[in-house]
Amino acid sequence: MATVYSAQRTNTRATPAVMNKANEMGGRVRVAHGTYEASSLASGDVIEMFTLPDGARLLTGTLAHDALAASTTLSVGHAAYKNADGTDVAAAAAAYKAAASSASAGKSDILATLALGSGTELDANEDGVTVTVTMGGAAGTGTIELTIMYVVD
Repeated sequence: MATVYSAQRTNTRATPAVMNKANEMGGRVRVAHGTYEASSLASGDVIEMFTLPDGARLLTGTLAHDALAASTTLSVGHAAYKNADGTDVAAAAAAYKAAASSASAGKSDILATLALGSGTELDANEDGVTVTVTMGGAAGTGTIELTIMYVVD
């Protein structure tokens, strides 16, 4: 059986050793948390919850909500921003969680797969990346809470 190494382990085994980024080894976990009290939030409305800094490595997150109304959905993504090179990055309403029913109260994981941003290192200019929640399906009323854990240093 072969022994293989992650990119980070390979760095430490190299001669000379290559330093891993702080957001890969030994970094401090930080929390971004936002709440919004929806009062007849219309389908298609976007809530800007918080902004994450350039270089943040996204670890995990949760979306919690009241029973908002029949036929409602929530998705989690990001607003349009500029990357570190100044190139425009389009908004992506479901980059971190595809639209899911919010008709009943619940709590669900975001950043749950590689395709939904797990482990992503943000590439943004000094303004960072604004994380959004988008209402779909119908109008809804109730509390929406979003939490993301990330590391930068």
